[in-house]
Amino acid sequence: MNDKQMVAEYALNYAQNGMTIGLGTGSTANYFIEALAQRCQQENLQIKTVASSLISQLKAQQLGLPIIAIEHIESLDIYVDGADEVAPDMTLLKGRGSDLVKEKLLVEAAEKFIVLIDSSKQVNHIGDNFPIPAEVLPFAWQLVQQKMRYAGAQVNLRKTDSGLAVTSCGNLVLDLVFTSELSTTLNKLLDATPGIVEHGIFQDLANIILLADKGEVTKITSEK
Repeated sequence: MNDKQMVAEYALNYAQNGMTIGLGTGSTANYFIEALAQRCQQENLQIKTVASSLISQLKAQQLGLPIIAIEHIESLDIYVDGADEVAPDMTLLKGRGSDLVKEKLLVEAAEKFIVLIDSSKQVNHIGDNFPIPAEVLPFAWQLVQQKMRYAGAQVNLRKTDSGLAVTSCGNLVLDLVFTSELSTTLNKLLDATPGIVEHGIFQDLANIILLADKGEVTKITSEK
């Protein structure tokens, strides 16, 4: 069992009968979905799940987990997802999968946001390993690009093999590389920029981070 599998199975401790559980997207989240489905079958848990992406929705459905649409919920008991980077102050970087709007909606709706990582995701500063994604309205991307360049960022419009990367909400993605190490300042800048629908900095949102490293899981907590 690798560290991602271990931390995903550890997170099952937070899943209880009767809960509505948000499902994240990515390799670690996939392990959690698989483990949750197995536990539901073994223990006959009665739960509902809400997926942050079509990929996670299809996986959950294939494994027999009951899915409800995000527009039919008012709250979640827990939301379980991975992260691309985690700073010492528990600020996260997410969004390489282009589902930022749904992810932040589920985070805000959840009583507890539980983040699953291995040691490779720990960084000193957000943006150390990956660009910061910003989901932008299609007609606004050039104006946002210009403002981000004025702020000192290198900006790339995200593309795929088939063309421009389009989010599940129909928006485009700008990948931003800043020389600044102040995620607080960047968070405020991106929040305040017209045309940016959402961005990949998740600050003061994680309640519990479960860190798997060399076969052991460490729990890091913070009040929401």
